[in-house]
Amino acid sequence: MAADTNSPARCDGDGAVRPRAVTFAAVAAALMVPLLVVAGVVTSLYTQEIQHEWADRQREACRELPFLVLEYAAGWAGLVLGVAAVAVCVLLARRLRGRYGLRLGETWPGLLAGISVWFSVLTIPMELIQLYVVHTAAAAGINLGDGC
Repeated sequence: MAADTNSPARCDGDGAVRPRAVTFAAVAAALMVPLLVVAGVVTSLYTQEIQHEWADRQREACRELPFLVLEYAAGWAGLVLGVAAVAVCVLLARRLRGRYGLRLGETWPGLLAGISVWFSVLTIPMELIQLYVVHTAAAAGINLGDGC
């Protein structure tokens, strides 16, 4: 008799029934990891665009303008999104190990999350540097030039 692939449980070789590890929640969590990594990088790099626009507006106005809170929010959001990607991957790994007795790489959602999380580990230092740049730029101000 052919096994039903849509059934919520599957049989082991021993005849024991165990729940399927590839569920909607596992797939959603696995897809969240690369999305959070990309969102963290994009948000963190957007602080540079905010910084340049703020500097241009100051030069046009020929006076110092208040530093934008949006740049602080984007800097912190980039870092939070990067760390959240790692947290989601760790929670998925714990669920797969605790509930199904599987390692992260033994299912395709786990493998996707496990590979994607390494990119987050590489981007978190960049996000920290961007956050540092945001805070130092706010303290430094901008040179308005000789035309003012």
